[in-house]
Amino acid sequence: MPAKPNERQYRSMAMVLRSVDGGQGREKRIDSDCYVEGYASTFNDPYVLWEDPFDGTEYREVISPDAFADTDMSDIIMQFDHCGDVLARLSNGTLVVEPDEHGLFIAADLSKSVAARSRFEEIDNGLVTRMSWAFTIGASEYDRDTHTTTITRVKKIYDVSAVSLPADPNTEISARNLLSGVIEKSRGEHARRRNALIRARAVMAIANN
Repeated sequence: MPAKPNERQYRSMAMVLRSVDGGQGREKRIDSDCYVEGYASTFNDPYVLWEDPFDGTEYREVISPDAFADTDMSDIIMQFDHCGDVLARLSNGTLVVEPDEHGLFIAADLSKSVAARSRFEEIDNGLVTRMSWAFTIGASEYDRDTHTTTITRVKKIYDVSAVSLPADPNTEISARNLLSGVIEKSRGEHARRRNALIRARAVMAIANN
């Protein structure tokens, strides 16, 4: 089920956003005392996008490793909960956003403003640990048997955000918009099968009498 054209999607992932210093044996991508890094998403790792309260069906999503081949990443920003102050920016060298063998990697220098340094302290102290990202889908494929959407092309990334809670309300809203046609069709098929079973049982009951 393809997404609506240019509809912005939000995904809040259980990926850890953390501060990194030289003592941890990791090479920083940006030279900064207020350096953080993490993954906004991972490849070939299905996650539950939405669970239908009607019948408990879990709709999953997975990102293809080739999804970022021609993505517009011209000027991504980093924010907190997708709003407010700009904490880092690709165009001024304070933000790195790039796919690697694992997923969509991000690194940021949070030293260039009071707001950014405040967010760094929260991340460094473990108060903020999760990430989310905003994007539009260029192409996707839906597997009806597994209820899984594979994003095969990401058209544009708007921002990556540190988030206060991994259960971002934007995620559920955009997921339901993306899956609206799929969910209604699935419910219709479920209702038809149920009604057919009821009719079959009624016919058998009459025949047995």
